[in-house]
Amino acid sequence: MGRMFSLLREMGIDQDTIVFFCSDNGAANRYEGTFNSSGPLRGKKRSLYDGGLRTVMVVRWPGHIKAGAVSDDIWYFPDVLPTCAELAGASLPNNIDGVSVVPSLLSQPQPELQSRPLYWEDHERGFRCAARKGDWKFVCNGLDRPVEVYNLADDIGEEENLAESNPELVKWFWDFLKESHTPSANWPVPKLDQDDGKISNRIL
Repeated sequence: MGRMFSLLREMGIDQDTIVFFCSDNGAANRYEGTFNSSGPLRGKKRSLYDGGLRTVMVVRWPGHIKAGAVSDDIWYFPDVLPTCAELAGASLPNNIDGVSVVPSLLSQPQPELQSRPLYWEDHERGFRCAARKGDWKFVCNGLDRPVEVYNLADDIGEEENLAESNPELVKWFWDFLKESHTPSANWPVPKLDQDDGKISNRIL
């Protein structure tokens, strides 16, 4: 990285180049007691708990982004396209899920990043999904398994499932899941794509 930054300076494009650096989603292994790769977060790569979703993003843009600045704003992969498009002055296609986080990068307030709902979906081991709204996190590890709900403000390790005591919140997340999911012939989820209400009633 140091050699790359030196080259950018040598080429005279240092202040015209923005560099994004992040890890893959989650630690490949937790390495408990050695590296403690996921820290207090539950899970690892391919998990829909925060140990498999959450990662840091380091951004460098001399003259624009303050060195050493830290942000707790929450953004995810769908935000990459609109962010890069704004930086490049390019137009966006319609009906995308992400938003530009350029204001956050420039230390400008962007409160909607903390409150908007987020959705993840995975089919590698059968249908699984997760969602987040504010400090509340929803995890569905399969349509035949009970859903899980966690308050990340009090439970960063996602240890206490609060779904049973928050039925209205579970219903909101379930409705958001069905709204966010797009049926696909390549990744069929028959029980969800043809849902007649029985699945959500059983899960609730």
